Amino acid sequence: MKALEEKIREEGKVLPGNILKVGNFLNHRLDVQFLCEMGKEIARLYEGCGINKILTIETSGIAIAMGAAIHMGVPVVFAKKNKSKNVSGEVYCTDVVSFTHKNVSQVIVEKQFLSEKDRVLLVDDFLANGMALKGLIGICREAGVDIAGAAIAIEKGFQAGGDEIRAMGIRVESLAIVESMTDDSITFREQ
Repeated sequence: MKALEEKIREEGKVLPGNILKVGNFLNHRLDVQFLCEMGKEIARLYEGCGINKILTIETSGIAIAMGAAIHMGVPVVFAKKNKSKNVSGEVYCTDVVSFTHKNVSQVIVEKQFLSEKDRVLLVDDFLANGMALKGLIGICREAGVDIAGAAIAIEKGFQAGGDEIRAMGIRVESLAIVESMTDDSITFREQ
């Protein structure tokens, strides 16, 4: 998505440790109109795939998932990073290591929100080492859910996550794939 690549070039900032900061429109402050455009593109990419639900992980994936859900006419389920008091009943859970935060979170989805009848699209903001996406895939497999694919806003193509998920036989559509980045330059993969 050329518009996303331009937005990253204009508003993104490369931080130490291969962190791409896009807080001005995606991770802290939300450019809602732009997120809806991203969602429209995700809906176009997965049109006709029989998706009846979107699954994401809190927090930054929720906004993108909502943008896609609006255009697809399906609900969003998000995996919570902590079991709160308002989560009752049986849950699917897995541990996920965060590339950005360098911590482990136990992510959970109440069993009532996923079933064998679901054809799910996984949505997230970033794909780096693939741990969040692998966690969601594990939850889907435990629930017997059919995974239509994954839609990612920004993939770091120089890290292994995208290749590993594709090697698992899962379709991955990334709106922008960063091939390389330095303090003063971000290069995107031709798609």
